[in-house]
Amino acid sequence: MKPKVELVKGTLDIMILKSLSWGPMHGYSVSRWIRQTTNEALQIEEGALYPALHRMEERGWLKAEWGLSENNRRAKFYHLTDLGRKQLKAGESSWTSFAEALAKILGATERPAWAQS
Repeated sequence: MKPKVELVKGTLDIMILKSLSWGPMHGYSVSRWIRQTTNEALQIEEGALYPALHRMEERGWLKAEWGLSENNRRAKFYHLTDLGRKQLKAGESSWTSFAEALAKILGATERPAWAQS
């Protein structure tokens, strides 16, 4: 059994933006893409996903239009705006730098020189 992975503040927005960089999706497809891409490590609950989608729409990062899902059900499809693409690019840069710094910390194999006594 895989341990549950907790989301770090700010990661949900960047994951949603990245998922929509592939094209318009409805909320369930966004959640499914994140789950599949992370090999089930991250599962976004509806209670977190839909408020995030609405917040991002209010910020002008996303636009939504009603359409039919693959099951012929009415669904709201979200797509990135130009502002959303800019936010994704900024977020990717920031999170890449953070991940690289964290990897250095987690990969450290030596005690710092100043801590040796």
